[in-house]
Amino acid sequence: MDETEITNTAEIITEDDISKHSFLPEERFVPEKVDRIEIEREDLKHRLLYNVSDQTPIHIAIFSAFQQVLIGLSTSLAVSSFVADVTCASEFPDIKTDLLSTTLLMNGVTTLLIVTIGTRIPVFQGACADYVVPLLAIQLVNKDFCKLPANGTLTKGNFSQLNATLDDVSRKREHAFTKLQEFQGCLMLVGVIHTLVGMTGTVGFLLRFIGPITVVPTNLLSGIFLSRATVKFCRTHWAIALVTAGTSIILSQYLGEKKMPYPRWSRKRGFYWSWYPFHQVFSILIGILVGWGMSALMTVTGALTDDPNDFQYMARTDARSGIIKDANWFKMPYPNQFGRPSFNAGIFIAFLIATITSILDSIGDYYACARVCNIPPPPRHAVNRGIAVEGFGSTLSGLFGCGHATTTSGGNIGALGVTKVASRDVFWWVSLIYVVFGLVGKVSAIFITIPLPVLGGAMMVMFAMFNGVVLSNLQVVSLSSTRNMAVMGTGLLMGLMVPYWLEAFPEDISTGSPYYDNILKTLLLNPNLCGGVTACILDNTVPGTLEERGITAWQNPEEGDNSVKYSEGLDVYNPLIPAKWMSWRIMKYIPFCRYQPVRSGDINNHIG
Repeated sequence: MDETEITNTAEIITEDDISKHSFLPEERFVPEKVDRIEIEREDLKHRLLYNVSDQTPIHIAIFSAFQQVLIGLSTSLAVSSFVADVTCASEFPDIKTDLLSTTLLMNGVTTLLIVTIGTRIPVFQGACADYVVPLLAIQLVNKDFCKLPANGTLTKGNFSQLNATLDDVSRKREHAFTKLQEFQGCLMLVGVIHTLVGMTGTVGFLLRFIGPITVVPTNLLSGIFLSRATVKFCRTHWAIALVTAGTSIILSQYLGEKKMPYPRWSRKRGFYWSWYPFHQVFSILIGILVGWGMSALMTVTGALTDDPNDFQYMARTDARSGIIKDANWFKMPYPNQFGRPSFNAGIFIAFLIATITSILDSIGDYYACARVCNIPPPPRHAVNRGIAVEGFGSTLSGLFGCGHATTTSGGNIGALGVTKVASRDVFWWVSLIYVVFGLVGKVSAIFITIPLPVLGGAMMVMFAMFNGVVLSNLQVVSLSSTRNMAVMGTGLLMGLMVPYWLEAFPEDISTGSPYYDNILKTLLLNPNLCGGVTACILDNTVPGTLEERGITAWQNPEEGDNSVKYSEGLDVYNPLIPAKWMSWRIMKYIPFCRYQPVRSGDINNHIG
């Protein structure tokens, strides 16, 4: 079936058609995400090969799924590496392998949940870096972050009393487990809060006070601190890192408008050549392969040191080759695999701030996905259900010991417009592939052996794009307003200045109790907390209109033109419940369920 035939089979529904159904006004709730993907609807309805509800042939679904998997894989690997770093587990390849396997497994499980019972639109749930940024900041300040106590006693966790005869390696391992247990407990708690936000429908309440003026400084500070952490990977060999990043940038930006030929076959035309921008779709993957190849060539020719004590040693391809051999073929991650969860007040507050920004980002991503898929903006019940499912996924991630939550990936949404395949079928395959990757230990071990500068180069590209996407939020804000400039500028300044103050003068905070000193430092070293709270307070106290602040653009759905034609209707968001249940009056009071009363004259229009 060619592209024209596929497109013509889609049901075209106008805004007038949608208004015939008995939707409540509040169901049109959508905070407009300003980092949306600019795709004209008039072109998109002809460009999509498969719509959200279409049944996709298996070979096309699997091929498209692998593209989506590869796009999210680099971020998952980067975030998992950050978690190992901030939990002092970077010296233990088996722990890093377990962390990555658990991350990949949770990616698959949470993606399946969001597509099946969440928003039910094709979005990918990947690792969220916001949860490890504040811990990375603490590690930069505290040079003894991973140093063991001199008396052999750990401060918190299940290993508070260690036998003095244990060697340093065993003590370091238990120390890493202690930090992972704190991550587990705090992540489970914020995951429950995240779930309640969706189930109770309090998202609208948050959006009364938090808008682009708050989100931009908060997320931009995350990108800045992630760049500082990326240096630790790139410093092992800057040339390899720059080649990796440069290859990805050239393929995705300079050659992004070009297409490459590839053979195709159809019954009507037989074998023929078609054109597709494969180099753009796989730009990061190709960049990693080029950097990996350069590292291998330098390893074979002896250009890289073979001294394990030299920092450039980690640029070699064989620096951690034993990991693959030692890894199990099959290993099932299980709850509390690193020990019983514990609690740390500073980590909990840092995770709570990350949860709020994650919720706002996900809402905008739902909106962006709707635009790409050429479907109406998601109604309130779909948004609430999606947030609740993401919160449940965060709780699962904490229970299994990921060390981070999962969130909707904007990069995978952009890939939908490139691949032209927006079917849910693709993301069911994506979830299956990630689950397999998470269960087969050898797969995770292969990714762990990627040379550090290669990984650093890929991070350079991903986090550069992240910063750009964050800044795109400003398109709905009045940039000519000195009020907005002052609020955002002050938020950025506080987010940079306060952590730097403690980095330069860590002894300035002294309450007399080391425990409370650590809590205060954990809070004040969090750039998101310092900058985000400052921007939020100023944005809500300094006089300014809702339009000027960008709040209106986030709270109101895209009104659009009544002549806009959607490929499908609002029924794509329907929960998996019998259609007649949606007419029950109780559904009106359940925030994550759709209420659609059947009225006289609407029986034929009722969605079944």
